[in-house]
Amino acid sequence: MKIYAVGIGPGARDLLTPRAEEALRASDIIIGHAPYVEQIADLVNDKEIVSSGMRREVERCKEAILQATAGRIVSVVSSGDAGIYGMGGLLIELIDEVDADIELEIVPGISAANGAASVLGAPLMNDFTVVSLSDLLTPVEVIRKRIAKIAESDLVTVLYNPSSRKRTELIQEVMEIFCDVRGNETLCGVVKHATRENEECWIGSALELPFEMLDMSTVVVIGNSQTVMKGDKMVTLRGYRFK
Repeated sequence: MKIYAVGIGPGARDLLTPRAEEALRASDIIIGHAPYVEQIADLVNDKEIVSSGMRREVERCKEAILQATAGRIVSVVSSGDAGIYGMGGLLIELIDEVDADIELEIVPGISAANGAASVLGAPLMNDFTVVSLSDLLTPVEVIRKRIAKIAESDLVTVLYNPSSRKRTELIQEVMEIFCDVRGNETLCGVVKHATRENEECWIGSALELPFEMLDMSTVVVIGNSQTVMKGDKMVTLRGYRFK
């Protein structure tokens, strides 16, 4: 009885790891959020597919456990890395609650943060933090408190899910906090559909952030006091040349 929690990367096929592809090919059934399954459709067209929409994560993981206890090899796919806002943690929780000897293997993938950073240059060269602005699972009050502390920390900050059709004001609040603490000229980068054919990229000051560009497929990287432009690349200086 085995389940793979597979991170399928940020979107580009050549950023799907060989280990992830091996797990998918070894599986009898593929389970995941519909857009993620479509991303790897050509690799799994000979498999049984179970896909569903947003907020069905628990149901998908329970189905994976049910299928595994029936003796099938299952891959549960997540975009990016399965252990970063993915299904790895939920699978561990749910497997722990059942009386079954299920082997779970977490197959890491290249995260959206990695993908976006590579497009911008090298903004994650020193300590950084990642925050999702989605309030579906984390209360807005908690997000606000975390952002306030992070802004003061001078950590490079990666924002996932910065905006949605129903949630447009929180990102504006967040940027006001960063501008107040770090200054309006703080360097920021925005990458939409990182590593995919329709990829878009913007780099500029925090005050000029293009809110109209932001959605759930966008990653925002807010620089720290050591983040600068070198040519057309955004880079956070780590200090190698000063030692």
